[in-house]
Amino acid sequence: MLDHLFLTVTDVDRSMAFYERVLPVLGITNRHDYDGRDGPPGHPDLKGFGAQGRMFFWLRQGTAAPDAVHIGLVADSEEMVEQAHAAALAAGGAEIHPPGAQLHYDPRYYAAQVRDLDGYSLEFVYKSWQHGR
Repeated sequence: MLDHLFLTVTDVDRSMAFYERVLPVLGITNRHDYDGRDGPPGHPDLKGFGAQGRMFFWLRQGTAAPDAVHIGLVADSEEMVEQAHAAALAAGGAEIHPPGAQLHYDPRYYAAQVRDLDGYSLEFVYKSWQHGR
């Protein structure tokens, strides 16, 4: 199981504004700022997001590498996929594909995909046989 990831972004404040609008739709509502001076030499400052007592999605300032990362985020319903997609577009994201069944994977795989402000591919995913309330 994945514990956390660092996503390097070109403008951390701009990305914070984007993710603060999108992630809460998916229930990712906890926030934490980590001062890199508290870590070993050279540790970056981090802006973290999480849920249920865990911080797992972190942003750090640097050179973005959008072709290197695709992030699939769990949604609890098809409606949540649609809401996250709409929030991402309203926050300045660019559509890759609108909400719908991803038949090439499974007829029950419902998702939407956008690019964030640095061009990272974000997929909001509801798999009825794995996700849900």
